[in-house]
Parts: sequence; structure tokens; C-alpha cells
Amino acid sequence: MEKQKRIFLSSPTMNGHEMEYIQEAFDTKWVAPLGKNVDEFENELAAYVGSKHAAALSAGTAALHLAVKLAGIGPGDVVLSSSLTFAATCNPVTYEGGKLVFIDAEKDTWNMSPEALEEGFRKYPETKAVLLAHLYGTPAKMDEIMGICEKHGVPLIEDAAEALGSTYKGRGCGTFGKYGIFSFNGNKIITTSGGGMLVSDSEKDIIKARFWATQAREAARHYEHKEIGYNYRMSNIVAGIGRGQLLTLDEYKEKKQKIYQRYQSAFADVPEIRMNPLNLDGEANNWLSCITLEPDCIKRGITPLTIMETLEKENIESRPIWKPMELQPVFSDNDFIQVESNNGKSIGADIFDRGVCLPSDIKNTDEEMERVIQLVKTLFR
Repeated sequence: MEKQKRIFLSSPTMNGHEMEYIQEAFDTKWVAPLGKNVDEFENELAAYVGSKHAAALSAGTAALHLAVKLAGIGPGDVVLSSSLTFAATCNPVTYEGGKLVFIDAEKDTWNMSPEALEEGFRKYPETKAVLLAHLYGTPAKMDEIMGICEKHGVPLIEDAAEALGSTYKGRGCGTFGKYGIFSFNGNKIITTSGGGMLVSDSEKDIIKARFWATQAREAARHYEHKEIGYNYRMSNIVAGIGRGQLLTLDEYKEKKQKIYQRYQSAFADVPEIRMNPLNLDGEANNWLSCITLEPDCIKRGITPLTIMETLEKENIESRPIWKPMELQPVFSDNDFIQVESNNGKSIGADIFDRGVCLPSDIKNTDEEMERVIQLVKTLFR
């Protein structure tokens, strides 16, 4: 029997415009980590999200690392970080020797709990920075988070790797904090195959980030270095892909939102299933559509793994919710702050145990979406 066509979680979608910018780079022989595409991608991305300045870099993780350095994080400095996120959010703090303290999520948006954050400041008044991730493209409770950071005089670093195009009260995610970052990894809403962007309203800080990203080479005829630098700059070819992708970001976002709405409508008559919550004060890009299963359903033997294995048998990709950082072996010695629990666990751990990310690829057809939906619903009949 012939295997069914693969249905992906979220794969790259090319629109054809990318080649125009790539070809220009080849024609002008600007294929290095500088050139018109790099400059213009920075300008266009900054303008789109509503930031004054941007630095195009080799990865979202590189952008986070430079944001951590700009925030002045050094050995022993405490950073309060989202726990329910991908490890790349917080790993750069360890590069600089910082001390990570993880903050639990809240139920309303699955993002950092403002109440737990306040408790984190109570326990660690010496905190140097807050690192917040907008999970799966849903904006966090930014009024509360910003209010807490401002009260304590601490800068916010926003990991908006999953939230390009998402807004909170009309303002782009990634522009609330002192520094914001975006990722253009292959599965993100737009891609450059690999790459990231650091944004800030501080021109001085962005200039410094570009300096560090090009091996911290001083302005001398010879190669002079007074600081440790990195090979973090985005290439002109990769930036050309990004410029082409950015032209259809709004279209891609609308398609992602329709996927979420399709699942929401389809599962409305399945009481055991809940969609990932959205922030009513914002607009999510719905990068990935997720579900959680009710505890009674799991007790009956229908688990996230059941769903993932059922889909995989039909050549359909899905995946677990991010495993929270407080459960990761590498961070077993780090402190974790929670102020509430659900089903006897932290909020993040409970979401992880009961959640699944469903196929959210904008190229999936109506028929393919229906296959996914019916396979999941069959488990509950």
C-alpha cells in the first residue's frame, strides 16, 4: 500500500519573491555577511514590528545571546526566565555565566505568570533582567509584566521567536522590552532557512550588537580586537530570502489563524479537548495550534502520546508541548518559582503532560486538515 503524503507540523513556505533578492545578491557578488539585503531586511523588519533599529543575525539564539550581553548579564547575575519555552530562550544566559531562575506559566495564555514573576522579585531582589517568551505566538500579559519590570527597574528581554506578527493591544510583540528577538528557523511563520533578528529602540545598542556579531573588530587598518566577538552576522543571501518572505507575512498569519479556527470549530463538540488559549487583549499569529486533553480522558488511556502515535501511523507530524525548563535535567539545580498548581503540578508541567501541537502548516489542504481532525476525533468516539 502506498504511503500517504506527509502532513507537516510547520514547514517552510516559499512565495517566489525570495529569488529576486537572492539573484540580485549573486549579480552584484554581495554574498558575504553584509550588503543591501542585510541593510534593507533590518529596516523592513524593524518597520514592520514597530521598532527603531534592528540587527540581522545568524540565529534567534545569537540574537538572544547579544541581548543578554547588552543587558549586562555576567557571572552570578540573576535572570528571571520563562520556564515553559524552548531551551534556546534561556541557554544564552548560561553563556555569560548568569543565574537562571525559572518562572511558571499561567493558565490564561500559557505565558509567564505575572504573579509568579512578582514572587521571583520578592525572593531575588537583586535580579538583573527578565527574559520572557511569547509561547506559540500568543502574546503574554504585557501590561502586568512591563509594570512589574518597571517597578523594579529591570530590563525586559522579549523572546518573540514564535510571535512575529503577533500584537498586544495593537503593538508588536518583541517591541515592549528593551530588547526583542525574532527567529527565522525553517519551521517559523517566515524563514530564511536559519537566522534571527535583534530589535531595540536604542541605536547605540544595535550598533554594539553588530560590532560583537562581526568578531568585535576595531576600526583599524589591521585586525585589532579589544573585546571577544562572535561570527553572528546574517549573510546577504539569507537576508534576501527574508526580504521576500516578509512580503507575505500577513498572508501567512491569516492562514495560520484560519487553521486555529478550523481546529477550534471541529473540536467544539469534543469536551475532552481544549484549544491553547489566546490573549483577548492581543492578536496571535497562531504559529502552532495546540490542544490539551482533560485529565479524565488521560485516566481512560487517551494521552498526548496516543494522539501523536495515531497521527504518525498516518504519516502526520505532531509533537509534544515544550518540556518546561524546571523539568530539564540540565537545569535540575536551578530555582523555580510557582504560585499556583493544576492537577497537582506546576501550570507549565500540567500543560506539558496534557498537550499536543497539531499540524499547522499553511500548505496543508482542506482535505489534509480534515484527515487530521477525523483521526483525532475518532479516538473519542
